[in-house]
Amino acid sequence: MEVQINTNMNKDLPINEQIKAESMMVIGPNGEQMGQKKLEDALTLARYAGLDLVLMNDNGNMAVAKIMDYNKYRYERQKKLKEQQKKQRETNKEVKEYRLSTTIDVHDFDTRVRNAKDYLVKGHRIKAFIRFKGRQMARPELGKDVLLRFAGALEEVSNIEAQPKLEGRQMFMLLAPKK
Repeated sequence: MEVQINTNMNKDLPINEQIKAESMMVIGPNGEQMGQKKLEDALTLARYAGLDLVLMNDNGNMAVAKIMDYNKYRYERQKKLKEQQKKQRETNKEVKEYRLSTTIDVHDFDTRVRNAKDYLVKGHRIKAFIRFKGRQMARPELGKDVLLRFAGALEEVSNIEAQPKLEGRQMFMLLAPKK
């Protein structure tokens, strides 16, 4: 994924000899406007400053180039992109599903509680559900008891968002992390 980002950045902004425009508006390293310059003059100014000439905008009637350290600019842009992706991941927390049964063993139950606790601490929501098979449909209260016991085991790190509800052959409950 990062390889694609780097190649796109090189294609996005032509630098130094990659620039095709004959003349351009040049912006100095401190943001001051240096006026309209020919490509050769702008490259000379950039080399004299020990920096790169970067074509920022090529559309319209006048191209705009800036004298800057391109590698530093690219690094900061990548850093901002990673920060945006991190924030996006934080806002898109997943709903983790845990399938239980009315006849679940103690060890299996404890393992699911431990894993669910880890996800709740990370900020994910939990959907616990039980699928009733055959004659288990005659006693849905057994499934409700298991779901409430699951919620009780996680009550220190979660709140019940949706109480156990039966839909067809499945009963489910939603847990949300405590703030």
